[in-house]
Amino acid sequence: MNTTALPVIQLKIERRSNHPWIFQKMVEKPVAKPKPGSLVDIVDNTGKWVGRGFYNGHSRIALRVLTEDRHEAVDEAFFARKIAEAVALRRDLLRLDEHTDAWRVVHSEGDGLSGLVVDRYGDLLVVEFFSAGAFRYREWVYAALREKFPGCRFYSFAEEHVQKQESFDFRAPPAPEPSIVTEHGLKFRATPGSGHKTGFFADQRDNREFLSRFTAGKTVLDICCNSGGFAIYAKARGGATEVTGIDLDEEILEVAEKNARLNNAKVKFTQADLFPYLRDAQQRGDQWDVVILDPAKLTRDREQVIAALKKYNDMNKLAMQVVKPGGVLLTCSCTGLVSEEEFLDMIRRAAFYAGRTVQVLKVSGAGGDHPFMAHVKESRYLKAVFCRVL
Repeated sequence: MNTTALPVIQLKIERRSNHPWIFQKMVEKPVAKPKPGSLVDIVDNTGKWVGRGFYNGHSRIALRVLTEDRHEAVDEAFFARKIAEAVALRRDLLRLDEHTDAWRVVHSEGDGLSGLVVDRYGDLLVVEFFSAGAFRYREWVYAALREKFPGCRFYSFAEEHVQKQESFDFRAPPAPEPSIVTEHGLKFRATPGSGHKTGFFADQRDNREFLSRFTAGKTVLDICCNSGGFAIYAKARGGATEVTGIDLDEEILEVAEKNARLNNAKVKFTQADLFPYLRDAQQRGDQWDVVILDPAKLTRDREQVIAALKKYNDMNKLAMQVVKPGGVLLTCSCTGLVSEEEFLDMIRRAAFYAGRTVQVLKVSGAGGDHPFMAHVKESRYLKAVFCRVL
C-alpha cells in the first residue's frame, strides 16, 4: 500500500460502530484542520487506529469512513476496485443489461463510496456529489468509470444545499443532450440538468413493471407523474384503456409528452396541483381503477418529519377517495427520513379518515441497483406500497 502519511483525526469516543458516518460532535478538533474532503486516518480516544476516510470540519458528518482495513490504501486503485465491484453487481449478478440501459452504477454508502452517486443512461454517465471528499477525488472516479464504460459521456453536478453543507463550490456544466434509454422495451428521455435529480428515476423500474400488471382494460390516474413513467407503463405495457397524468411542473410534463410519443402511448397529461385536483374529482364523483401517488421528497430536515407525515396523510386520504372500490393504489415516499413503519402507519390513518379499508398487497422499494448495507439504513429511502382499496 501507499505509505504516505495521512493527517490523523482523533475521536472523543471509543469506536463501537461500523457505520461509515461519524458526526462532528464525536470528533476532536484538529490543530491543523485538513481541507474539506481530505483523506485522513482515524483513531479513537485511546489512540487505536479505527479507519480511513474523508474528513470535513465544516460538515455535520465530520468523517466518512471508507475502509476499516489498516492495510488498505484509499487511492486511485481503491476507487477503481470499488467501482468495478459496483458495476459487476449490476451486470453479472442483477443482469440489468438484459432489461435496460438505465441503471444506478454507484449508490453511495450502499457501494462503500460515501457521498457519491452515479447513474447510467445509455452512453451518458451522470455523477452526483454529496460529499466534499467524493468531489475532491472526482478524477479518480472518472478514470474508474471510463475503464468500465469506454467512450462514455459525463455530466456532473452537486445540489446547492449539498455544496453549502459540505463547503465546496461546483458550477455544473450546461445540460447535455437528453439520452434515450430503454427499459423493459419502453423508451424514455433521460434529461440531466433539468432539476429532477439525475434526470430519470431508475429506482422505480421494478415498481413500474409490477404496476403495469394491474392496468389491463383499466382507467389509471398518475398523480405527480413527473416524466410519465408509471402512466406510460400502464398504457403501453399494461394495456390500460384511459390514462391521466398530473404534475405541477410544466417543463417536466413536456418531457412526459415526448416520452408518451416515443412509445405511441395515448396519455392525457395535465398541469395541476394534486390537492385541488383531487378535491374537485371527489366532488364530481370521479374515480379510477388504478391510482399512483409518487410525490417528490417532502423534507430533508428531521425536525419536519411530523409535518411531512401530515402532508402524506392529507394527499393519501384524497387519493384513496378517488380509487374505485376494489381498485389499486400505489403510494410512494422517497423521503428517506420517513421510515417504512411510519409510512405504513400513515397509510392506516389516511384510510381511516378516507372512510376506506386498505389491503396491502406488497411493500417495495428501489431496485437492486440501489443496494443498502444492513448497518447503513440511510441508503434505503424509497417506499412503494401497493394497496387494494375497498
